[in-house]
Amino acid sequence: MACPICGKPAEAKFRPFCSARCADIDLARWLRGDYVIPGTVSEEEEVPDPQGEQRDG
Repeated sequence: MACPICGKPAEAKFRPFCSARCADIDLARWLRGDYVIPGTVSEEEEVPDPQGEQRDG
């Protein structure tokens, strides 16, 4: 199996990645929001305001 970040062979210790560096790169992409599951926000979900105030929809 190839590392999904760089394409090198995966190492068992870091599977499916080849190294801790590639695993960290993938984690950073998730935390930044680069990977998104498509969908819509339902009306029941509250959307947080960056200012800390709640707003409707």
